[in-house]
Amino acid sequence: MGLPIVITPAGGRYRLRLNDLILGETSTALLVEEGGHPSKLYFPRADFNMALLTRSTRRSKCPWKGEASYYSVGDAQNVIWSYERPKGAAAAIAGHMAVYPEVTVEEV
Repeated sequence: MGLPIVITPAGGRYRLRLNDLILGETSTALLVEEGGHPSKLYFPRADFNMALLTRSTRRSKCPWKGEASYYSVGDAQNVIWSYERPKGAAAAIAGHMAVYPEVTVEEV
């Protein structure tokens, strides 16, 4: 049995920033609650400025969500990740990306 994963619309509008770069802005973020872990916002890939991101060779695996791909922004390595083909209960995060704390998430 896996951890329970609950995915809901986050509500609000969010801007993603790394230093002076605005990486994206969205009003359609998802809130992912995964038993035993802090809640995490996932942002639609379509709302990122993908020209600022470089796909990394890093990969990781989660037994409940699948394989994660990573992205870097300039010298900030692997600060964004995405489950491009999420498993089971995490299917709703397909096409979404999450960020590490180096990326500032502002509610606007």
